[in-house]
Amino acid sequence: MNTSDYGLELKFCRAEAQVQVQDGTKIEGYASLFGLPDQGGDIVQRGAYGRSLERLRARGGSVKMLWQHDPTQPIGVWDEIFEDERGLYVKGRLLLEVGRAREAAALIEAGAIDGLSIGYRTVAAEKDAKGQRLLAELELWEVSLVTFPMLREARVAAKGESLEAETWRDLAQALSSAAAELAGR
Repeated sequence: MNTSDYGLELKFCRAEAQVQVQDGTKIEGYASLFGLPDQGGDIVQRGAYGRSLERLRARGGSVKMLWQHDPTQPIGVWDEIFEDERGLYVKGRLLLEVGRAREAAALIEAGAIDGLSIGYRTVAAEKDAKGQRLLAELELWEVSLVTFPMLREARVAAKGESLEAETWRDLAQALSSAAAELAGR
């Protein structure tokens, strides 16, 4: 399958955070965050996934968990997907009966894979004054474990880490980066 045949868009880029799998199979984290520009300049707006998730639930469908956006390589299932005030949160589990899922678990544990990425079709979007695309409604097809997510902050929560601790760490990192950038001017 060629994803462009379906108008499917994928998000890839370099991630900078370590992640781990809990209990060898459990995965959770933000696959997308609202209001942050990704490496392509796209900004997902709050509520962009709502209708898609409602339609999926109504027909008993599911968002697929894939390896590196490859539709021939499902590696697990997403048990929960929901929007909160921060973004699109996913919880799922790797199916260790699948060889690639065992490899994914090992790579995440080693810190070699640390990203989540979405595959979607744009339903509604507009450009802002800066030329960035504001994504208002998306049809979510899949969430993949990837080496390079387009949105650097989209990643699996680390083992034993609370979301509150993750939020504070991310804020501290953003502030440190901003201070370093200002000092360099």
